[in-house]
Amino acid sequence: MSRETFPFSAATLRSLQQQREQLENEDRRRAVSRQCLSRRLLPNSRPLNPPSNRRHQYCRDAAIHNALYTGDIERIRGIFKEDGSAEIVVETVSEELQWSPEMGLWSLMPKKSHTTPLRITAGRGYSDCVRHLISRGANPNSTVGGRGALHESCEGHHVECTQLLLSRGADPNLQSEDGLAPLHLCTTKETLACVKLLLEFGAIVNLPCHYTRATPLHVASVHRLEEHVALYLSLDANPCARNREGETPLNAACAASDSPQHFGQYLRVAEMLMKLGADPNTPGKKGHGPLHNASSNCHLRLVQKLLDHGASVNVTNSAGFTPLDCALQVCSDYPECQPHQLVQTLLNHGSTPSSVKMWRFCAASPLTFEILLNSYDRIPPGDFWVEAVPTEIWEEHRSFYESVLQVVNQPRRLQHLARCAVRKQHSGQCYREMSHLGLPPALTRYLLLHPEGFIH
Repeated sequence: MSRETFPFSAATLRSLQQQREQLENEDRRRAVSRQCLSRRLLPNSRPLNPPSNRRHQYCRDAAIHNALYTGDIERIRGIFKEDGSAEIVVETVSEELQWSPEMGLWSLMPKKSHTTPLRITAGRGYSDCVRHLISRGANPNSTVGGRGALHESCEGHHVECTQLLLSRGADPNLQSEDGLAPLHLCTTKETLACVKLLLEFGAIVNLPCHYTRATPLHVASVHRLEEHVALYLSLDANPCARNREGETPLNAACAASDSPQHFGQYLRVAEMLMKLGADPNTPGKKGHGPLHNASSNCHLRLVQKLLDHGASVNVTNSAGFTPLDCALQVCSDYPECQPHQLVQTLLNHGSTPSSVKMWRFCAASPLTFEILLNSYDRIPPGDFWVEAVPTEIWEEHRSFYESVLQVVNQPRRLQHLARCAVRKQHSGQCYREMSHLGLPPALTRYLLLHPEGFIH
């Protein structure tokens, strides 16, 4: 067989070499995962590759492939007539760049991929085809190619196919090559009906992914699936379960809430989790707690909800950053989310003012910068933050920035020092206590660091 080869530049070769190494590492990881999974299968689950007395028959016929992928039931009935005829392996071959050490080049090499007729039809919702293939001996628990037919039907939210497979013996807890059960693949709103069927047929609601240790509740929380989360929690899903990186469903939801258009959904998911016992102080990846993640995503309402449930405002992650530091670092990324209100909320709940090295992150947001500066009793020397302010913003807010420079390393006014003393006395209760002091509204706003447009 002739192989098409061609040279690459040195830079391209380095890039392709890195890609090859990544692919090899992924192959090794999957191999280890398969070996571990074969030793640690649940009592009610079946092996990934059940022993068979007969060798697989491989189908490379394009006409048969076409009939399966298009759901041509008449042709499928004509092809798979006899009992046992549907238990074949569909093989496809594609060209893929692979490194050839002998030639010293990347070359196009054929790569084979395998699946089954049942997987193909179940993944496309061809229920008549699924019914016929099962009647002709297709194994609903076969994992040729790394997945079972039930994985495909659930991911594609094909309810009728899912019910057919389950009623014909498909294991609702069968794990794929990546250690995923069908529940882990229910990642859209449309999969709710499939979830209910899986649970009805015995799916384990707290079953972790073999490799990541993520539970279905983690998956639903990450994908802001409110109905899924409510259903899992009603069936005693563990809101404190931790995946391999130590993250709980609450932490995973807070980390995923990085799109303002979905803030409301993530907030409701977090509320459900905390109502049933999720701890807002459990750290996850790199020591990031839920409050770190919510602050990094500039999700003000979620931050407020976490604080109401006792989230620690001054906890640091593995890099030494507090939630306030995380909020300051994203000021320029979320201008539409009013980052100054987030910073103000954290400070009024007792957050310790950030190190001056963090000023450069928020200097281009005048409201945020003013609130932060007013949390100090004095402004230390240095104008290192000036270069972080774009010229057009400096010109637009010149009076504010000049007022900052005028008070650098100078005594602050007595009025401001009195504000600092009152805030220090109430510490982390400022947000709640100030409204109970019976002060005029203007003075209350001053104590709560509402911006005025200048520093004095």
